[in-house]
Amino acid sequence: MSRAQPVQHVAQTTFTVHTRGRSLSEVTDRIAEIVSASGVSTGIAHVFVQHTSASLLIGENADPTVVDDLERFFARLVPDGDPLFRHRDEGPDDMPAHVRSVLTGVSLSVPVHNGKPLLGTWQGVFLYEHRHEAHQRKITVTVSGH
Repeated sequence: MSRAQPVQHVAQTTFTVHTRGRSLSEVTDRIAEIVSASGVSTGIAHVFVQHTSASLLIGENADPTVVDDLERFFARLVPDGDPLFRHRDEGPDDMPAHVRSVLTGVSLSVPVHNGKPLLGTWQGVFLYEHRHEAHQRKITVTVSGH
């Protein structure tokens, strides 16, 4: 068993993703670049999206039909224009985008090992844009460890 080590280094970077409307954008490579540049060999990368109508998730990045299936699932679970919702300030996808964000989450933690995010073989980190219009989304990655 390894012994706990104190955090010796913290690095933080924010980057912008230009979305094309409701879709998933893989950001795994950008996060890996940030982790590598941080100088942290072993630790944790905390990833946070600074928006209420976009979210982050870890999902399969090998088969593009997974992304399509996720969108069909969420379209059924949280449909645009549902009369249940009163908040429609920015259109019929406004409140459904907020609900989708709450359900999927705005932050993730990924272990760092040997200066790289410790993800499984087919795991990727995705920004999930929940609005129909294109947006610029800010993601902050904080890497801590030694």
